Amino acid sequence: MAKLDVDWLDVFVEIYKTQSVSRAALRLGIAQASASIALNKLRRHFDDPLFCRTSQGMEATPRAQSIYPDIQEALLRIEKARGTRGAFSPADEQREFRICMTDISEIVLLPKLINHLQQTAPGVSVQAEKISPDSRRGLESGELDLAVGFTPDLDAGFYQQALFVQNFVCLASQAHPRIRGKLDRRAFSAEGHIVVTTAGTGHSIVDKVLVKHKLERQAVLRVPSFLGVGRIVAQTELLVIVPRLLGTALASQERVQVLEPPVPLPSYKVKQHWHERFNLDAGSIWLRRTMAGLFSGRRMDG
Repeated sequence: MAKLDVDWLDVFVEIYKTQSVSRAALRLGIAQASASIALNKLRRHFDDPLFCRTSQGMEATPRAQSIYPDIQEALLRIEKARGTRGAFSPADEQREFRICMTDISEIVLLPKLINHLQQTAPGVSVQAEKISPDSRRGLESGELDLAVGFTPDLDAGFYQQALFVQNFVCLASQAHPRIRGKLDRRAFSAEGHIVVTTAGTGHSIVDKVLVKHKLERQAVLRVPSFLGVGRIVAQTELLVIVPRLLGTALASQERVQVLEPPVPLPSYKVKQHWHERFNLDAGSIWLRRTMAGLFSGRRMDG
């Protein structure tokens, strides 16, 4: 049996995390052909295909799944023994980061992040995915580098950093026949509402507070994300409750008015989350510092 090359193990880990030879090569800054050669050598060494092409990407075989924790641990020990975490040079790196985020973060944070990366790290790209109940597994396995949003489910078991504080506002069409710049309890209860039913986020706190204040909203329309609510509100007489930063962004794009809710709604923290296994990864450290530098340190009220 031939000796294992540490560089092969890096390729193994990245293919395992990304389910793609090409993305693994991109993250490692090597040619795709080099990654394929390393994979073929690993297959011969372990006498197993290790990864098989499926409609979901390169799926790990049972053998690959069983050895992944040991290989990951071995690489971490080697890195520790070297006494360095390595350096990440954003101007020179070729790497793709996979970030899962709420649709709100996608609208209000992603443009600023991408503009910054194009100026400071032209070889760095981002694959954005929607936060879901499966995001926990993706962060644990390394398939995802970071989660960003209001996601209380990720508070336990992950490193986290608060980026900024948000609260909620209501939106109504500028042409709404009964609402002009102010929203009282009676109007709130009388009008129809859009209710956003996002999974994996903490926005259900709105319902809990409304119940506490004995305030009901008539759910005329339920949608799975915030992405289309601005256009719907602008063209109907429906109301919607959204985070303030999103409401401000939508008001600049659609003919909607931003209104204070008739009862105080809670503030919440938008955070970034990552798994401890990748806490010392130089690229992950750089990404987290970049996010904090762009978005933390102030109350983002629009």
